[in-house]
Amino acid sequence: MAARAAGDFDVRDEAEFKKIFPNVTQVDASIDGAASSNIKKLAGNLGFLEGPVWNSAGGGFVVFSDIPGDELKKWSEKEGLASFRKPSNNANGNCLDLQGRLITCEHGARRVSITEKDGSIHTLMDQFEGKKLNSPNDVVVKSDGTVWFTDPDYGLGGKPKEQEGNYVFRVDPKAKSIKVVVKDFDKPNGLCFSPDEKKLYIADSGKPRHIRVFDVQRDGLITNGRVFCAIDKGGPDGIRCDKDGRIFSSAGDGVQMFAPDGHLIGKILVPESPANLCFGGPENKTLYITARKSLYSVSLSARGNK
Repeated sequence: MAARAAGDFDVRDEAEFKKIFPNVTQVDASIDGAASSNIKKLAGNLGFLEGPVWNSAGGGFVVFSDIPGDELKKWSEKEGLASFRKPSNNANGNCLDLQGRLITCEHGARRVSITEKDGSIHTLMDQFEGKKLNSPNDVVVKSDGTVWFTDPDYGLGGKPKEQEGNYVFRVDPKAKSIKVVVKDFDKPNGLCFSPDEKKLYIADSGKPRHIRVFDVQRDGLITNGRVFCAIDKGGPDGIRCDKDGRIFSSAGDGVQMFAPDGHLIGKILVPESPANLCFGGPENKTLYITARKSLYSVSLSARGNK
């Protein structure tokens, strides 16, 4: 169907869109301001923001990265904006592991770090085969405790590149094993698992500007890579999956939402171009979006995966 506008949205598949936003009324695209804003701006006037992750401890808060500000920030409904850690080694992507510890991709230190609950920090991985990582970008933890992250080179900032390519890694902290799971990306970026963890989605923000999907094998390897969807404005960066298998991807014009078969459901039109996103809130039905210098949120009926 043709695109239709509803305030902050660009709808392509109305039936699927209604499953995510059942209370949004469709309006003609030519009517300016016909719907009140569904997007909330939570914080602004910061640096380039990335890597939001929801932490349910203490009533719940979002941790996110201010890359040029060299700081991890946090925001909560109760306390608003505050500093979480500074310096952050130019942190980028973040997630929580099974113990609730913060896993962080650090551009500046060229490593993936673990922040313990007592605040102490140690390195999970900073080299592969004796060579420094490029600039770890985004990270996700599987239910078996393995840590998967992307390592493109565009965060090197002039430092010499030691890895031969831009890889996606799988780290098993228990077995102390490291595997390269895929090597043929231009600029691997955001990644997420399907609800049953049988599929892994990886964004390529380089020339392909698409999201690929892989089958996850029991041995921890991935196979059968194929294009899941293409991003029509800008390129994909952070991606997340909801409980029903829909993919939410940051893009140049907002957050693009895709059905499990890869067709475009619609777009959340954010005032600034998003870089990353995460689900959170008490019921995991709030989408938090880092977009250039601001943090936004939007309430959904869809529930985030994890």
